[in-house]
Amino acid sequence: MLVGFDVSQTGAGKAGCGYLAHGLVHALAARGVRFVFYPHFGDLYWEPRPGACSCPGEGRRGPTFRWFERSKRFWREPPEDFEARLGGPDVVHSNNFFCPVGLKRARQVYTLYDLSFLENPGWTTEQNRVGCLDGVFGASLRADWIVSISRASLEHFLRVFPHYPRERTSVMHLASRFGLGSAMRVPARLKGVEPGKFWLCVGTIEPRKNQERLFEALARLGGKRPLVLAGGRGWLMDEMGRKVNALGLASRVKLTGYVDDAELAWLYANCFGFVYPSLFEGFGLPVLEAMSLGAPVITSGVSSLPEVAGDAALLVDPLDAGSIAAAMARLESDEVLRRELSRRGEAQAARFSWDAAAGVALEAYGRVLELPLLGS
Repeated sequence: MLVGFDVSQTGAGKAGCGYLAHGLVHALAARGVRFVFYPHFGDLYWEPRPGACSCPGEGRRGPTFRWFERSKRFWREPPEDFEARLGGPDVVHSNNFFCPVGLKRARQVYTLYDLSFLENPGWTTEQNRVGCLDGVFGASLRADWIVSISRASLEHFLRVFPHYPRERTSVMHLASRFGLGSAMRVPARLKGVEPGKFWLCVGTIEPRKNQERLFEALARLGGKRPLVLAGGRGWLMDEMGRKVNALGLASRVKLTGYVDDAELAWLYANCFGFVYPSLFEGFGLPVLEAMSLGAPVITSGVSSLPEVAGDAALLVDPLDAGSIAAAMARLESDEVLRRELSRRGEAQAARFSWDAAAGVALEAYGRVLELPLLGS
């Protein structure tokens, strides 16, 4: 079996889609899967430095690493020799929302993340919303198998697209890339914050991540304990700054910007508590990462987050800043609870692995090769 694998989001500055593709492709390679890698995949996301993409084994050398002149047009208007130019794969695995057209022999496996762009259009930009909708709708018509990163996302997809056959779906959970032996380094931009003394939230600054209500909760909580925000700059940074200043939190909210793995591991392992009050998630990888390094976790009781957290976190109403503040106050007043959540979190994170994800993907590849093309 030869798998054409989308690695377009595994370059520098990767986020959830990139971490999934990175973790999954390495786990599959460890099981002996043969690949053709696509650092440019579709026309929504463009990796400017394809050499930065994550490719195990032979990687960027030779015919297994393929990009195409006028790549966006190539994917949107596939030529007659489309599959030959893709390297003749048996399966094409899409990992960045794009769903290609023009496959006549190869089966298409599609990673489903979430439908947040339908849940609330204001959570993303117009360009991203249109591109994601086009990809997911295309998958509902053309994907021969869908692997969803959570049960919650799969059920949402099947409610929106009831024509898609449930028997061609499976759930493939993500896993943490961290463990107690992970390399750690204090973030260079973090000054004056003591280990074990700060709250942590990880994620891009954007409405869906709900940082504004987290700021309101921090103000209600009072005290001097700082909040560290680690993640890329989003598209509402000015509004966030105004909110922080209006609440009198300018001295307590610390932004690190995008951090590398060693810096992020240090933050998880050394925070007083990890707070992730997201309004909607396809999975919620930061919750699992925090748990894997022993951080006591507070997160939302919505979408996929209870599926990931199990009984190892305090669940809150993300629409209620008072609910978030109350959970933070519980951790501040109950050291026994903090230690218990830390213990439970490590156990919960250990239930997820990239090898298990690779097993789900391999089963999907095998099953889909036994089935006719969808719609044939």
